[in-house]
Amino acid sequence: MEGYFAIGTITGTHGIRGTMRVFPTTQDPSRFERLKEVQVEIRGKRETFHIQKVAYHKQFVLLTVKEITDINQAELYKTGILLVPDSQAIPLEEDEYYTRDLYGMHVLSEEGEDLGEITQIFETGANDVYAVQKEGEKEWLLPAIKDCILSVDQEKHVMMVRVLKGLRD
Repeated sequence: MEGYFAIGTITGTHGIRGTMRVFPTTQDPSRFERLKEVQVEIRGKRETFHIQKVAYHKQFVLLTVKEITDINQAELYKTGILLVPDSQAIPLEEDEYYTRDLYGMHVLSEEGEDLGEITQIFETGANDVYAVQKEGEKEWLLPAIKDCILSVDQEKHVMMVRVLKGLRD
């Protein structure tokens, strides 16, 4: 999905008029209100849909689009991924990164030791936690806090970290 951000997954329908129930995978679900259109990728194909209405129900975004007018049509898009182009990405603050850019990033200690690469990212309440694994070694968890993350070089795809006492035990 190079060049696009996934912002949600269609989990089902809502009502009989083709409204889709979307589980948002963006940190700001209200971003749907600022979109005029969205692409849906399902079964290897992409289609563009024009947004008519956005509503919310529990943890879901309810999305009504011009091109889908009944529940039977909407059902065909269940499990589809909603995409927006990079140009519509939410701007980042200083020291913020898109999680998609961190996967596979090489992690080096401040002493230069190769610690492995980021294989998973867990969102906790306070901060993200990166699962780091080196081939043939046990995975360990690195909190995404300023005490640990010293620098991120996106061009070189390298993260320099300070390993606090007890993290790799």
